[in-house]
Amino acid sequence: MMKYLNLGCGQRFHSVWTNIDFTSTSDGVIACNLTKGIPYPNSSFDVVYSSHVLEHFPKTKAKSFLEECYRVLRPQGVIRIAVPDLEQIAKTYLQSLEQASFGSLEWANNYNWILLEMYDQTVRNYSGGEMAKYLFDEHIPNQEFVLQRLGIEAENLFKARNRGKQEKPLIADTEGRLKHLLRQIYRFVRYPNHHRESILKLLLGKEYETLQIGRFRQSGEVHQWMYDRYSLALLLKKCGLDKIIPRTASESYISNWTNFNLDTELDGTVYKPDSLFMEGIKLAK
Repeated sequence: MMKYLNLGCGQRFHSVWTNIDFTSTSDGVIACNLTKGIPYPNSSFDVVYSSHVLEHFPKTKAKSFLEECYRVLRPQGVIRIAVPDLEQIAKTYLQSLEQASFGSLEWANNYNWILLEMYDQTVRNYSGGEMAKYLFDEHIPNQEFVLQRLGIEAENLFKARNRGKQEKPLIADTEGRLKHLLRQIYRFVRYPNHHRESILKLLLGKEYETLQIGRFRQSGEVHQWMYDRYSLALLLKKCGLDKIIPRTASESYISNWTNFNLDTELDGTVYKPDSLFMEGIKLAK
């Protein structure tokens, strides 16, 4: 019986697979810190799949992650990796730049988006970043272009763009802050987890924002590196894989791949159209 491993699955998983993510999003998902390795013996799986996870590892740690994927893979097994496609983004950027320079308003809007797609996920200091701001706007000038780039993820964000949260006003005067702090300390003694952040905010003041940025940058949301078909193939080869080949969302060494609906929807549309899909095989020694 074939054994399948889905790493960093998020909300995208299948019941016949072993599904792992940093936090469990469902009863069918096992929580595991993948930066510390994959918790299975050597040669445990016939297929190892990971979608939009590798780019969240620093460049210096990406090889270690893929070597772990290789370790748990059986001989003749398949590794399938999906990442944002740097080559596709770069080509779209150059096309947008050229057309915008010729005065096209449509492509000027596309230029603004592709710059966000290229850089925001790397430099942002808060969840969603400038991309979320763009997508939450009720009057996106190039919505069809964004949908072509992001697929169903953009559709979901469009639905959620009016669900913004309002922050509670800060206490301005020192006496009021002190009284509020004392109340929070008393409550913290009784309910420590619930009131910890309120106390930190009051104690740190403006420096609380720096703490939040640091927490966010370590949370795993930001992209640490990007790959194209050359650099990803080279990395997979260094990890010991053979027969490395770029794929479409529906092509695979894996039998009946599209039946799992991990890279495609039920109607065949691509879940993440901005992806580079790459596969390799672990040859028997």
